[in-house]
Amino acid sequence: MKRISLIRRTVLAAALMAATGLASAQAVKLTLGHGAAPGNPRHEAAVKMAEVAKAKSNGRIEIQVAPSAQLGDDAAMVTALRTGALDMSANSQGAVANAVPEYAAFGMPFLFSSLEQAWKILDGPLGKELADKSAEKGLVVLGYWDNGIRHMSNSKRPLSKPEDLKGLKMRTPPDAVTVDIMQALGAEAQQIRFAELYVALQQGVVDGQENPLMNIHASKLYEVNKFISLTGHKYEMTPLLISKRTWDRLSEADRKVLQEAAAEATQLQRKLSKESDDKLLVDLRARGVQINTVDKTPFAKATGNVDDKWLATPIGAYLRKVIAAAR
Repeated sequence: MKRISLIRRTVLAAALMAATGLASAQAVKLTLGHGAAPGNPRHEAAVKMAEVAKAKSNGRIEIQVAPSAQLGDDAAMVTALRTGALDMSANSQGAVANAVPEYAAFGMPFLFSSLEQAWKILDGPLGKELADKSAEKGLVVLGYWDNGIRHMSNSKRPLSKPEDLKGLKMRTPPDAVTVDIMQALGAEAQQIRFAELYVALQQGVVDGQENPLMNIHASKLYEVNKFISLTGHKYEMTPLLISKRTWDRLSEADRKVLQEAAAEATQLQRKLSKESDDKLLVDLRARGVQINTVDKTPFAKATGNVDDKWLATPIGAYLRKVIAAAR
């Protein structure tokens, strides 16, 4: 009887260990939404993150990537992140700034002369401070991806000087700083969802828009805007975010896997972003797009009041630190 009892205890212990092992190895399924088209560095990096997370977790963590605003526009995805309805998003600076106003600091006109300059600041103490402010609003930063130095396109004429924008209907994202820049240059700013932008340009609802070349190319906006002016008027990041509600229910081991996957994806996304412009300029010219460079000095002068306006807002103290670090 003692032997049978011992066997039973051994079997029960083995069963308990197996059940515990199964629980710890439970699959984790996450969804990552973004608004860019396949082929865009944002999408390629999102796919990379999914691949790395799956490999590092031996297939246990699965990230489903939903591109092209399949889950709603950037603003809707930010709301979904904060409520826990969406796990992750590679989102836009402007949409996130509606929840965490300090993001707007990185979009001041002519603030950064290169991508590396912006990345250095984002990867330092000011980026950490921004991540802390994000966490307070239910958004955990996994990385700062890149949305490039932005340029203007339109269907009417080359934009060589600020006066060339007067009267143009220019689409902007839901980003208050971009609206201020367009209005300072004399354009009529209209906020339109990126997913609806191609049709809006095609139908003449707006004359032009502003985006990095990688977005213009991936979404084929060159088909409906034959003039691109290399204004380089502002920088924008793409914060890679996970809902704090999702983050809080993950184990420490799973968090580490996601952080490592995000780091590799961030490196790839920035690399693709940096490499894109020279290649895309060649391709766009081959497609018949007229591309002109501009003297940025008069554009910077015309938008100088935008800094002043934002320095007087509640993010003024943080903005001063960003401007001091950049300039």
